[in-house]
Amino acid sequence: MRSRSGRTVQHAVLAARIQRLREGAGLSRVEAAEALGAHSATIRRIEKGETSLNAGQVSVLLEKFGASREEIDDFLTGLAAANVPGWWHPWRDVMDAWQLDLMSVESASSIIRTWHPTLVPELLRTPTYARALEDVFRSDLTTETRIRRVELLTQRQERLQEKRTRIWALMEESALCTRVGGDAVMHEQITALHEAALRKEITLQVHRLTDPVHALTATTGLTLYRVDVAEIPDHVVRDSAVGLPDIWDDQKTVTAYRTLMDKAAAAAPHPSAPLPTTCIDH
Repeated sequence: MRSRSGRTVQHAVLAARIQRLREGAGLSRVEAAEALGAHSATIRRIEKGETSLNAGQVSVLLEKFGASREEIDDFLTGLAAANVPGWWHPWRDVMDAWQLDLMSVESASSIIRTWHPTLVPELLRTPTYARALEDVFRSDLTTETRIRRVELLTQRQERLQEKRTRIWALMEESALCTRVGGDAVMHEQITALHEAALRKEITLQVHRLTDPVHALTATTGLTLYRVDVAEIPDHVVRDSAVGLPDIWDDQKTVTAYRTLMDKAAAAAPHPSAPLPTTCIDH
């Protein structure tokens, strides 16, 4: 088994296919596990993409599920790519476990919608701005670890830009007032926001301090992932100041947060509006 690095998109797709075939055969995880001489927890881990896919185990399971030889051969052909660690593998030691599990979702997303009430949304942060936040929020980590976490963020941003993934960001003007780092850091970050707003794949809306309350007022940071891969559901992540963030992939919860995002976006100034300048003195 390879080192824990989170499932890739290909891995998630094959894992979901295994679960779908098992359910289609009318078998429980316990019954599937019997074919391997293993515990049902092994089947759960395979279907959740928590372990690399073993060709021998997969063949036994697919035969148990009644798959044809052609289906089995086709499935096994995709195993090599599915078991290759994701591009983020070199940074796995500085990532939180929940981040590892979300990288395949981010990589498969066609649209990422994000909101933050007091800070610049993560995917639009400059390295110096992100580093200043790491120094405050993750002071428990070593300097080297914080530097590498910022490097990972930069890699994520670059890969999303290469894929032309659409990013729709909502933020409050207060984020421009909240001083992160020194003047140079804020000047660089605000310049970067101006430049980001000119990119076709970026939609940036900023609620002004004088605007009325809206659907996301006082709500903690949110990220919505719209995924175009059938085997990977849309996800929503809600930030937490203490402990793990809340992560959902059920349609009801995702739809509820999408509705809040829609309402907040409708109440915000048009993306073509200039950034508010109340707090900008650079």
